[in-house]
Amino acid sequence: MPDYAVTYKSNRNVVYSCKYHVVWCPKYRREVLVEGVAIRLEEVIQNVCAESDAEILEMEVMPDHVHLLVEVDPQYGIHRLIKQIKGRSSRLLRQEFPFLRSRLPTLWTNSYFVSTVGGAPLEVIKQYIEDQRNV
Repeated sequence: MPDYAVTYKSNRNVVYSCKYHVVWCPKYRREVLVEGVAIRLEEVIQNVCAESDAEILEMEVMPDHVHLLVEVDPQYGIHRLIKQIKGRSSRLLRQEFPFLRSRLPTLWTNSYFVSTVGGAPLEVIKQYIEDQRNV
């Protein structure tokens, strides 16, 4: 995995470095994210992220799940970003690929996995906070 240097972004109110590893699956974990569907899904994800000022660091579409490493403004929120990606991609892919409508009642499950990544290790941050009392 590439080594991502800690870089900070900012908006009017916040300086941040918020990187997330997100994974989600089609309903029933069906292997429907193949060929043209996978290519179009990547385009939709890229468009939603661009509109939301979220930076895609890595993306991999597997037949039965999606991995996304993304940096997003904490005031925008990872939940809002994933909700928009899943909502728009479900609507567009089901319109453009009719077999998805016949195979699945909805394209995505309601759930997803998310984990923060990068930054200092937890123990280093804990020690830094403890040491603030002695400064």
